[in-house]
Amino acid sequence: MPVREGPVQPAPPPRGERPTGRMRPVDGPAPYPAEKARGGETILRSPMRRVVLVVGLVGIVVLLLALRLMAAQQ
Repeated sequence: MPVREGPVQPAPPPRGERPTGRMRPVDGPAPYPAEKARGGETILRSPMRRVVLVVGLVGIVVLLLALRLMAAQQ
């Protein structure tokens, strides 16, 4: 278990004594609300993004077919 170097800090208060306001974690980014994290929708706003998505999907299929053909020839 990693140990931090630095001054000793007091233990956090028990759950019943914590303040009611939300506090940001000290070592991490601000928490993202669960309401906003739900729903995995892909937004392709520009035609270029759509093209890149389709080319990537087609490229995966072509790569898999090429690998399968190469394996069949051996």
